[in-house]
Amino acid sequence: MKDQLEITRTNRKLLAKIMDNFSLEDLNKVPEGFNNNLIWNIAHVVVTQQLLTYNLSGLPMMIDDEMIAKYRKGTKTEGLVSKEEVEKVKELLFATIDKTEKDIDGSIFQGYQEYPTSTGFVLKSVEDAINFNNFHEGIHLGYILALKKSL
Repeated sequence: MKDQLEITRTNRKLLAKIMDNFSLEDLNKVPEGFNNNLIWNIAHVVVTQQLLTYNLSGLPMMIDDEMIAKYRKGTKTEGLVSKEEVEKVKELLFATIDKTEKDIDGSIFQGYQEYPTSTGFVLKSVEDAINFNNFHEGIHLGYILALKKSL
């Protein structure tokens, strides 16, 4: 799983670079023809990783209910995100993956609630969740790159 988490970290380094290179205004802007903005997509991948990995394993997550409600599947940009929230998301990009790696090493993932993804793939283990999460984050990286071009 170390290789899979390294793939996640690599993707998240790209996301952090985007956060560093765009203004708060640009991170919050929803370009014409899009439903969401840069910061929503970045926060969404953090929330999704926590839901797929920890929530479905019956373990506590590093994110709160408010963040889940704002960025989970089926949501969209509803307002402006503050500089403080952007910084929190940026911190969580790496803290969540570091904790996941530590928790895998500590063998805390014992059970998993099967989950059929919207793509039709059924997650049956935390390993499936981590692998699928990389696929999911790749989709959102593509969306983010398209958003960047529209700003």
